[in-house]
Amino acid sequence: MNSRTPFVGALLATFTGVVWGGQFVVGKSALARIDAFWLTSIRYALAALLLLGVLLAVEGRAALRLDGRLVQLTILGTLGFAAFNLLAYTGLAHARPQSASLIVALSPLLMALVLWVRDGQRPTRVTLIALVVALTGVALVISRGHVSTLWKGSLGWGDVLVLGGVLSFVLYTAGAAKHRDLSALRFTALTAALGWPAIMAATLVGTAAGWLSVPSGNDVVAVSPQILYLAIPGAVIAVVTWNAAVEIIGPQTTSLFGNLIPISTFTIEIVRGYRPTALELAGAALTIAALVGDNLFARWRATESPHRCADISLAAR
Repeated sequence: MNSRTPFVGALLATFTGVVWGGQFVVGKSALARIDAFWLTSIRYALAALLLLGVLLAVEGRAALRLDGRLVQLTILGTLGFAAFNLLAYTGLAHARPQSASLIVALSPLLMALVLWVRDGQRPTRVTLIALVVALTGVALVISRGHVSTLWKGSLGWGDVLVLGGVLSFVLYTAGAAKHRDLSALRFTALTAALGWPAIMAATLVGTAAGWLSVPSGNDVVAVSPQILYLAIPGAVIAVVTWNAAVEIIGPQTTSLFGNLIPISTFTIEIVRGYRPTALELAGAALTIAALVGDNLFARWRATESPHRCADISLAAR
């Protein structure tokens, strides 16, 4: 089989969406034994080493050079890996996997708002409408179908932290546009490695201040399957398959498969015994429909007016 056919690209993107959707369930279970900071520190110590090893094997020692970009890549790595993971996983400890996965799925629409503020690229009316519809869907899921309860505590600070983490990753992705001369693998490996010290520093400061407790060896062993899942399929393999899909079928088509993230999270939770209300399912469907609709409109608009539209790739996690 030709390894660069659209079918292969779709398979790679599907794999990534399912793996990233599973991360919310797996991560939630690990947080019962080890806090988000230590979990992220251990996870990305392993993931960064693996990414650097893959980069060295694929592109050689020259790819490890920073070429005068130490500060820029460190800032981006801190946003994309430290801020995103610390905020998202701390939030996940106080939020449901379903709502967290839907908030993450809002990334393409949040990107449109970031580009509007940063570059003055005003989103289309369709994108703004899609954002309102998607947020309505997320509200239905978070409130379990009772939107009025959002003002009475359903919208927890855990969900807000997840949103902050997603915004950090969107800023990381937007900043990647200035480093297009680096391969996706090189950019991801370097920023992951440079972002890890910030994760470790925050963890050590929190531990020294008494806010965090050092996990015992038994705790680490107990959640080692989760750590391995989060580090290897989640942070290494899925990144490679996502970027490969982007190269084969393009960023806009690939981004459609990001909608599999909340679908797979919901499916796993349902298999595990969770029974969502009809309004929760309607909210999830509403959010996914808004994301798909906005993406399809962007693809149509790019075809009609290619000089006015640019592809946006929401690649590595």
